Amino acid sequence: MSQMMETLNFLAAKNPIPGFNPKLPGPLSGPTGKILSWTAGVGLAMAVLGGLSGWACVAIGHNSERGGLAARGKQAVVWSLISGMGIGLTYSLVWTFFRLSQGKG
Repeated sequence: MSQMMETLNFLAAKNPIPGFNPKLPGPLSGPTGKILSWTAGVGLAMAVLGGLSGWACVAIGHNSERGGLAARGKQAVVWSLISGMGIGLTYSLVWTFFRLSQGKG
C-alpha cells in the first residue's frame, strides 16, 4: 500500500498533465444544481411513498392474515429507508465534489 502511495505522490509532484484544470463551464453550474436538486427531491419523495406503501402492506397483511404481504411490506419499509439514505448521501457527495471543482469549497 505504501508503494502505491509513493507512486501517486511522485506522479502528483511531476504534474503528468500540464495545464489541466478540470472545471465545468460557468453556464452549466446553474442547470447542474437544478438537476441535482430535482433528482434528489424526486428520489426522496419516491422513497417516502415506498415507505408509506410498505407500512400500508404491513397493516393490511396483519389485519387480513396474509403473512406474506406483511413480510413484503416490512421489506419495502427497510429498502425505502436504505434508498432514502443512499439518495441523500449520493446527492451530498456529488454536490460537494461539484462545488469543490468550482473552487467554492
